[in-house]
Amino acid sequence: MSTLIRASSITLNELKSKFNLKLVRDDKDFFPEWQTDLPKLTESEKQILDNVQTGYFNLISYPSMLENIVQLSVLAPILQLAGFFLYPFWIKSESSVGISSEDEEVTIEGKIDVLVLKEQFWVLAIESKRAELSIKVGFAQILAYMLATPTPHKPCFGLITNGGSFVFLKLTMNDTPQYCMSRVFDLVNPGNDLYTVLGILKKISRI
Repeated sequence: MSTLIRASSITLNELKSKFNLKLVRDDKDFFPEWQTDLPKLTESEKQILDNVQTGYFNLISYPSMLENIVQLSVLAPILQLAGFFLYPFWIKSESSVGISSEDEEVTIEGKIDVLVLKEQFWVLAIESKRAELSIKVGFAQILAYMLATPTPHKPCFGLITNGGSFVFLKLTMNDTPQYCMSRVFDLVNPGNDLYTVLGILKKISRI
């Protein structure tokens, strides 16, 4: 009988042992999408992102910024600017997914917070966390979701955010599942890292 594990409880070690998932550290060739040839932003886009950043710092001055507030105040404006609310893209929320190991000893089930699709192709899986939580707690969870992609012959992209920090992931499923992560983009850094976050989202939307 298969053991059922909730995606929110899975660990990276379990994904490694049960699904043969491997981390790629040299990302220059594996994950160039977050580093090179990013689209330039307009001044109006930058102004909107500056307002999003200002709003974020206002919200975190109050206790308990919940996941739905993260999505409403930070994710929604960025997804709008990236064009993900427009045809040919569409968005699903709380999308149920499941995946079993090859020996069927383990089945992982969960719900993706936000899933951006183009036809049936997963463009981007997004996991949002409470503002006070580290984005590190979401790595295994979103990778479990990405392993369930219905188009394993194509790269799958993911994004983890707690509203103030952002990390992109890329997964390929060729001979063995491999993934790589971008650097952490954080709103406490000088300037506004949302500029780069939006540039990466636009780049992914054009792939």
